Amino acid sequence: MNVNPQPLRNTNKLPVLKQQDAATQALATEVLSQLPYDPNEEQMLLIVAVAHFVLHCDDRSVFVLSGYAGTGKTSLMGAMVRALSQAGRKTVLMAPTGRAAHIFSEYAGHTASTIHRKIYRQHSYGSDIYGLAENKHADTLFIVDEASMISNSGGDGLASFGTGRLLDDLITYVYSGTGCRLLLMGDAAQLPPVGSLESPALSVSVLQNYGLTAYEMVLRQIARQQLQSGILHNATLLRNMMERENIDTPQLELSPFDDIDNVSSEWLLECISDCYDRDGLAQTIVITRSNRRATMFNQGIRNRILYREDELVSDDMLLVARNNYYWARECDELDFIANGDVLRVQRVRGEIEHRYGLRFATATVELPDHGLELDVKIVLDCLSSDGPALTAEQSERLFQQVMDELPGNKRERYQALKQHPYFNALQVKYAYAVTCHKAQGGQWRNVLIDMGAIMPEATQTLDYLRWLYTALTRARERVYLINYFPPQE
Repeated sequence: MNVNPQPLRNTNKLPVLKQQDAATQALATEVLSQLPYDPNEEQMLLIVAVAHFVLHCDDRSVFVLSGYAGTGKTSLMGAMVRALSQAGRKTVLMAPTGRAAHIFSEYAGHTASTIHRKIYRQHSYGSDIYGLAENKHADTLFIVDEASMISNSGGDGLASFGTGRLLDDLITYVYSGTGCRLLLMGDAAQLPPVGSLESPALSVSVLQNYGLTAYEMVLRQIARQQLQSGILHNATLLRNMMERENIDTPQLELSPFDDIDNVSSEWLLECISDCYDRDGLAQTIVITRSNRRATMFNQGIRNRILYREDELVSDDMLLVARNNYYWARECDELDFIANGDVLRVQRVRGEIEHRYGLRFATATVELPDHGLELDVKIVLDCLSSDGPALTAEQSERLFQQVMDELPGNKRERYQALKQHPYFNALQVKYAYAVTCHKAQGGQWRNVLIDMGAIMPEATQTLDYLRWLYTALTRARERVYLINYFPPQE
């Protein structure tokens, strides 16, 4: 992020700005002063549209900003947040995951939190019920990044959040505040929430059903400073294919770009090792199509690159596979550890324990996206399984065996179950290779995309295009396509 942006030099040559009232001109001009570059015409229209929305639209209005990769959406909204702050106007920044909130905070220069942490409150200490919090803000613009990830279906685990429908609760919370409005931004070309055909939070028709006046703008034009990017060139190619009636297998264009390349199995380990040496483990990710292939890559990376023989060691990177509410109970800064959160193992304490047909380890872990360190118990059986978490059979056996050893009647045992460290052990996977849904909301300098084991007919679907587009746009600097074979003419 440029901390010393230069103001736009030729504002008098922008008719769209001159046509606005004085207040809109003033706010838009302040946004321009916060940008490190001169905006293109489309970006200028967005700046004016958002300034007008903030200043003049009624309180039951919502703004939907759909920005494709490379269109400058993030830098523009960062400038808008800073301009609103300079103008004394209040903003609240949110994102669906801790990782996405951390990235949003970095480019906006303003604190961002997860949606769950902002809008829900625990009914009582130790309770597994989280109700909708009171919105005490007034005249505040709530800006939500990565809105394509917002689901409107129930969550997982024993805990209950509001109505169980996140978009419903977000709308209710924001518009219960005096003079508060919502701006939702994201990329409609990315994968929608699991089980959905579209991203409801980016759908004008869905938002209008809440009785809101919905304003929408879609950024399509690649920013001038991004035109030489092979990653964005191919992302644009995929996005254009999504808009066609008939979808063919995409043919990616790797030449003449130096930020996107093909790597064969023969050179894969060397490529990953070079990425680790250059940028570190935390800045390199392999994205795959399935949990089974993610497990295969994770085992290969640990065994043949990191040379880690023990199942869990210091510096291991882990990915939380299921929401967990138990281990954050003593931490004021964290309501729960979310599915998709990244952990770094600081140290493993004691021996592996064998209980309830499973294996457990006790460890101190760091949550890099939250800046926190916690002592937790981890169930090891998930690490090498092909499933996303414990199987239904394993979960049922754990539940029954823990319940059988607890004293009291059924209600008392159920309450004790919520405080049982083994039943509430973290379910985690290794985080060196992940599925695309798990990677969503994150960014890495190096992204390796597994193109193997994909049936030809599967590449001619909208789901595949969205998967590949989402995977490509996780990269900040470089993409390596693993075993990519262009379709034959």
